[in-house]
Amino acid sequence: MKTGQEESADDLIIVARAVRTRGLKGELVADVLTDFPERFASISELTGVGPGGERQQLLLENYWFQNDRMVLKFAGYDDIETAKALIGYHFGLPEADRVDLSEGEFYDWELEGCEVAEQQGEALGRVREVMRTGGVALLVVESELRPDLLIPLAEEIVVSVDVPNQKILIDPPEGLLDL
Repeated sequence: MKTGQEESADDLIIVARAVRTRGLKGELVADVLTDFPERFASISELTGVGPGGERQQLLLENYWFQNDRMVLKFAGYDDIETAKALIGYHFGLPEADRVDLSEGEFYDWELEGCEVAEQQGEALGRVREVMRTGGVALLVVESELRPDLLIPLAEEIVVSVDVPNQKILIDPPEGLLDL
């Protein structure tokens, strides 16, 4: 699965993950995995992706936010026993339904797998993940030749991002690649 606030399973944008049941009517408590929770107002169907990769279409009967999570109620899951079957499932939408971002903004999963190179052309490796630490996000770049590099996702360092060609060019300050 691709990671980030919006995770993807193949051609899906994963927007929530079931963590436990709630009440006796088949409701599920889920982690919200989207930066755009308002999108649930227009969702009537989600694709459930089980821990083993199995998929099923689910009709969303109701949802509401509770603290930093949400409660989901799917048609046909009307008691605690049937709802338990969905614990651990990720819920997604077709990638075509993703929210368009402004120019220069990217989903984490779009950056993962991109080849990172210095402006002068030296290949450094591929982005394994985007690490969010509360400040500037970091590209975790893995290479067979050296330990993982942490590259700040800052305009001063990341010169260009070409998602269709999976290429990221950087101009690192002196010493950054030696850390």
